[in-house]
Amino acid sequence: MTTESTRTTDTEGARERTQSDRAWAAAVRPGARVLPEHARAHNRALVLQSLYRAAGLSRADLAREVGLTRVTISDLVSDLIAQQLVVELGIRNDARPGKPATLLDINRTGFAIVGLDLSYDAIFRGALMDLDGTVLHREQSDVTGVSGDAAVAAVTELLDRLVAQATVPVLGIGVGTPGVVSAEGVILSAPNLGWTDVPLQSMLAAHSGLPVQVANDANVAALAERTFGGGDADMMLIRVGRGVGAGVVVAGQVVQGARSAAGEIGHVVVGTDGGERCACGKDGCLETWLAIPRLQSRLEGADAGDSERVLAEAGERLGIAMAPVIAALNLGEVVLSGPLDLLDGTLLGSTAETLRNRTIADFHGDLTLRMTTLGRDIVVLGAAVMVLTGQLGIS
Repeated sequence: MTTESTRTTDTEGARERTQSDRAWAAAVRPGARVLPEHARAHNRALVLQSLYRAAGLSRADLAREVGLTRVTISDLVSDLIAQQLVVELGIRNDARPGKPATLLDINRTGFAIVGLDLSYDAIFRGALMDLDGTVLHREQSDVTGVSGDAAVAAVTELLDRLVAQATVPVLGIGVGTPGVVSAEGVILSAPNLGWTDVPLQSMLAAHSGLPVQVANDANVAALAERTFGGGDADMMLIRVGRGVGAGVVVAGQVVQGARSAAGEIGHVVVGTDGGERCACGKDGCLETWLAIPRLQSRLEGADAGDSERVLAEAGERLGIAMAPVIAALNLGEVVLSGPLDLLDGTLLGSTAETLRNRTIADFHGDLTLRMTTLGRDIVVLGAAVMVLTGQLGIS
């Protein structure tokens, strides 16, 4: 017999599912019809995200958490268990009367993720991780002087070595690379790697037979900072390595820009006093002052006083490039990612002073400027976030 309370609960659940379905359809394509596959994919992602953020939820907990009926939750969970994406942890020690609840969790160690970081000057780095971003195995390749097709081959070889180390199915591959990268994972321009219109995402997918996502390394690092580093909802992450790039986050979302080039500050000319020739062909780009190979070259053989001057000047140029962006977007935080021995200290202090001198204190005086705490793994961790979002809907 169906009681009135059960009927009311089912009606409320149906109403909530309908609202959820419509929101998902609008997110997929504004004005689109609500399709069952969209609704199910959305509900599946809600369940996985809830479990990812809080291990040890029961089916009833999930129903309350995501606003769906227990019948719908049970159906989704059964499918996810069959796909080995969700596991049962056991019975909750529950003093309440009735049948004890069975606790659930994401199968955090049942799948692996491969993350590649192509942003360093002479090294491609990669890591094999579990779904929590715990690094299980590392590999790297020396790519000194390597560019063009040879660089693509080096990426493929590094990927193969990492996949070979996996003892569980690989959920997907995430790649952070310097340059302007389209939404389809085509590297439109990466001067330091000699790449123009390189469809790296489709090339690696065809080679590996696995889902692949490729994005700009600074954007990928910004994802990691937001997910694992406590980054602000309105922030800019400056990635300094082989080149210089920025990931801009506004209202919690990474900004891509009209032509996928948001945050490409490395090839902005800073100052009117010329400067060294950049790989892009211009003189005095930010990269000529700040990219790690350029900094290291100027610091070689310099005494302590000259070293301080070089670092302070690089920090000043960074502040000149950043100030208009911070003012235009009213950002709350700027995070630097790169070698601590070069960026922290004199360079960071010079950047902060330049920003103070070039922005209005009433609106930007409480800006936080800091180094990331995620260290050298920031890009591979962001690559893991890309895969989790792309494959499971977890963000």
